[in-house]
Amino acid sequence: MTKISPDIDETMLKESIVAVSADVSFASDHFPKYKLGPDNQILEEPRGDNSGPSLKEVVERETTQLSKQHKRLSVRDLASKFDKNLTAAAKFADEAKLREVASLEGHVLLKKLRDALESLRGRMAGRNKEDVEKAISMVEALAVKLTQKEGELIQEKFEVKKLANFLKQASEDAKKLVNQEKSFACAEIESARAVVQRFGEALDEQEKNPENSQKTQEVEELVEEVQEARRIKFMHQPSKVMDMEHELRALRAQIREKTIFSVKLQKELAINKRAEENKSCMFVLHGSETLGSCLQLKPRSDNTPSLSQSSIQWYRLSSDENQKEVISGANKTMYAPEPLDVGRILQADILSNGQKISVTTANPIDSAAGLASYVETLLRKSSSEFNVVISRINGQDHSLRSTHSFNIGKMRIKLCRGWITKSRENYSTSMLLCGARGDANAPAKSLFWQPRKGHSYVLTFESERDRNAAIMVARKHALDCSVMLGGPDDEM
Repeated sequence: MTKISPDIDETMLKESIVAVSADVSFASDHFPKYKLGPDNQILEEPRGDNSGPSLKEVVERETTQLSKQHKRLSVRDLASKFDKNLTAAAKFADEAKLREVASLEGHVLLKKLRDALESLRGRMAGRNKEDVEKAISMVEALAVKLTQKEGELIQEKFEVKKLANFLKQASEDAKKLVNQEKSFACAEIESARAVVQRFGEALDEQEKNPENSQKTQEVEELVEEVQEARRIKFMHQPSKVMDMEHELRALRAQIREKTIFSVKLQKELAINKRAEENKSCMFVLHGSETLGSCLQLKPRSDNTPSLSQSSIQWYRLSSDENQKEVISGANKTMYAPEPLDVGRILQADILSNGQKISVTTANPIDSAAGLASYVETLLRKSSSEFNVVISRINGQDHSLRSTHSFNIGKMRIKLCRGWITKSRENYSTSMLLCGARGDANAPAKSLFWQPRKGHSYVLTFESERDRNAAIMVARKHALDCSVMLGGPDDEM
């Protein structure tokens, strides 16, 4: 079976048009004229010299072009491409079926929460009962909002399914159209090839028998048939297939937009779900969910157990909450996000009176405004220098509050005061650097640095931006030295 390239571009169109529209170049624009000479001999009228190709050569060239045109009419690859598009549409439809789980879980959680509040309202009196009734009304309002979101998600699912079915029907129609055009084109080209062959045979016979002038009329008819065959070639251009290609591209773009919008709705549902879980929790997170801020756990009411008698552990969660990573040393009520937390969800597990309570941020941690451009400016320099104050040395409080210089170079980090060097170490696997995770006066401005095993500092910077920029610059220079610079047990 012959092959056709499925990528129909402008170059192919130009080649096919030139091959189709070029007229046959005969030796002259009319057939030879004859007259009778002495003894009834047939004489051809004299004509001027013509350097053009002979009629036989022109017919052979036309035959070759017809063969090439026939070879370009195979649709195996084009049909394969339609099958791939159909498979992609089925995949989109399967993905839409998985989006129904979030809304079902949301309704179940809201129902459980409302039942718990109803049972609690019966045991409360006075102001507490009013608070419980207010909470029940808020839950009912959130249930209505969740139902609206579910309706929007169902509508999006219906539209995606409708587009997938339309794409499937378009693929089938395109296959039928291409197969039909192929059969018509093959039949007409075969007919044209037979005409050209008869025309060539007639010319050969005329060359062998120049005396036989009675076949001139037949030759003229054959010329007309050749022109008709060339007109048929011109009609079979791949314009219909190209129109189908453009339609398929537009459909794929629409499906891509609907998929992005559906993912956005799923993220909003997940945020609402986390917010509902946090509202029913005894503890709450205070602070902005951005880099440079400080998150603090606080009791939701006066009846909540004290955090001083509870065990706390902070975790990093991926944006889809499938992966959970322990933040080693982060076991206090306050935690300042560091650059490694950007794009992650933070969770604090509180163990109080044998009960485990989890509180998560509503959104992933965002980067600070202008921090990226500030870091790019620092990376252009050979080294970056920051003013710091030593808060702790080897876990012990440092009483002197003098200002030191924290110098981050491409090969090493140095801590000094004037000409006195406190520590200077090259990047190595034993070096650790991260945000302060234990007790610190200003967690958002503090940094933990371990130049080598058994020796560590807690440094306080002048601003949150300097602290985060120092961490990012140091990790970039360490990565250039094939060293992953992080905190204890961090997964980089």
